[in-house]
Amino acid sequence: MGRPAATAPAARPAAVVVATPAAPAAPVARPAAVVAPVARPAAAVGPPVRYTISFPNAIHHEARVGATFEGLAPGQKLTVRMARSSPGRYAVHDFIKNTYYVIATDGAGKLLAVNRVDPYAWEVVPGADGTVQFNYTLYGDRTDGTYAGIDQQHAHLNLPATLCYADGLENRAAEVKLDMPATWKAATQLRASGADKTTFTAPNLQYLMDSPIVAGTPQLLHTWQDGGRHFEMATYYQGPASEVDNFVKKTQKVVREAAGVYGGELPQFDFGRYTFLADYLPEASGDGMEHRNSTSLTSNLPLKEEGELRNLGTVSHEFFHSYNTERIRSKGLEPFNFQRANMSDALWFGEGFTQYYGELILRRAGYYNDEQFFERVSSWVNARANAPGARYASPVEMSRQATFVDAAVSIDPSNRSNTYLSYYIQGAGLALCLDLQLRQRYHTSLDKYMQAMWQEFGKNQTAALAPTKAFTVADLQRVLGTVAKDTAFAGSFFRRYIYGHEEPRFKENLATVGLAVTPVKALAAALPRQVEFDEEGRCLLSRNTTIGSGLYKAGIDRGDQIVTLDGEKIDNMTTLETIMRRHTPADLVPVRVRNRAGQERLVQVVLTEDTNVQVQPMEEVEKMTATAAQKEQRAAWLASAAK
Repeated sequence: MGRPAATAPAARPAAVVVATPAAPAAPVARPAAVVAPVARPAAAVGPPVRYTISFPNAIHHEARVGATFEGLAPGQKLTVRMARSSPGRYAVHDFIKNTYYVIATDGAGKLLAVNRVDPYAWEVVPGADGTVQFNYTLYGDRTDGTYAGIDQQHAHLNLPATLCYADGLENRAAEVKLDMPATWKAATQLRASGADKTTFTAPNLQYLMDSPIVAGTPQLLHTWQDGGRHFEMATYYQGPASEVDNFVKKTQKVVREAAGVYGGELPQFDFGRYTFLADYLPEASGDGMEHRNSTSLTSNLPLKEEGELRNLGTVSHEFFHSYNTERIRSKGLEPFNFQRANMSDALWFGEGFTQYYGELILRRAGYYNDEQFFERVSSWVNARANAPGARYASPVEMSRQATFVDAAVSIDPSNRSNTYLSYYIQGAGLALCLDLQLRQRYHTSLDKYMQAMWQEFGKNQTAALAPTKAFTVADLQRVLGTVAKDTAFAGSFFRRYIYGHEEPRFKENLATVGLAVTPVKALAAALPRQVEFDEEGRCLLSRNTTIGSGLYKAGIDRGDQIVTLDGEKIDNMTTLETIMRRHTPADLVPVRVRNRAGQERLVQVVLTEDTNVQVQPMEEVEKMTATAAQKEQRAAWLASAAK
């Protein structure tokens, strides 16, 4: 398909902001796990599933959740489940572990037997009235995008962690009623039913489970119009309201820059609204989680100085997801299966390209200066250069490992430092190099590529609020060939860097915009970055030694103690760094090491060079200069794209 012309946006009306201290909404109990249907439902079938969430014991982080299933066949078993995984996450979390005190009744309140058929589900047989009222207590004490956080003032609910669901009823509409303290106010992307905004509806299970709810007091609600779309930001924050006001203004600019990547076009948000759900509270865990028409933002950092910038980075990343991953969606994630981990071959694109743009947008908006942005670029270059795993496994293969690294929990040690590189970082580096190559060789850009992906895969959505067509990695390659007007280039790029594991040519690509990749003038050897000192002053290897390093070749590994180095006792970092300064890379030094069994040996270690680099403008590097053409390319790359 030919590359579509950039869509000209409608003139954006001046942003109108209304800030009102909203009465906090009641927290919602975590929705139960949902088994993904084979296809997205087109219409509701049967009576809606009705949920209630109340907070009689919020002081102890509990909610009481009820689900009413009606119109059932009497005597036919109903399987009720909690989700094992959640949209926006790639690992298994088994949310049923935080549910207990389960009771089921018929419509008249008569008890029905509940049978736990496996670790993840229950069976109930409906009585003559064909109704099952299923009730349980939910425990939630983690305020982040994945789980549920409940206390006396507030509830942050990811619905797969909160609500149960029943097999065979995935196509039914849902209604969620919050029974919460009078002072609470709720916010969610779900559609409000009634003026009190305590009852919300969803057209089907897939949409319900992708719709977090926050509720509590005090809530500061900002609303504004931009590009013909309605936005709102519901913020829970204990600092000055003026800090929230300023943060919202910066969020508005981030939204405009994100739209600028797509030619100024904003998504047609379902029900005409996009909601930022922001919990910036002391008990919150740092997180961001994307949804179709909202994002969950949690952090304990203040909305000022460095805390504000870090929180704004999460906003930038998550809002970009409203295009990339929510609407431009990988086939491996659509429809979502709530009973297993969902594997995608393209997280290097969905998360990695979003990581790139999340940072670039902050620079284009003026919230990063050049130095701050180039520090981010340096981190991508260094991560790729220092990750042994990336030399042997492709970005596609790294994406397939997400289920083991995306906040997944296991207690056995792994060797991921030698076998893995995050698809966020790997993808960001690939996006950087591809953007610069497109600009230099083809006089186009990654923005144009994202616009082409948007026109084919993201812009058009179904009546069931799902992508019309999900993409594959082959589609990503095909669209690149169209945008570059060079299918051979697209094939080579994917063969070498996506299906293959060649290291991107950072130095060559960055030079096209007058940026140099120079060694960091630090210690000659990388040893100090691999050790830590315990309370007794023991110098311990804190992680697996890197494949190919001098330590690795000498048979030294995680948990071993370096007793002496170059004949000197090592009991503090100052001594270690002093010795390092006496040496240069490739020096052979004697090391006395004690392993975890207490056995000591003397080995010879070749000091490994510290390979970290710094990306900086050529005009700031001795004996280098950037040409006018390079500076012009750099300026175009970093310039605001907002319409």
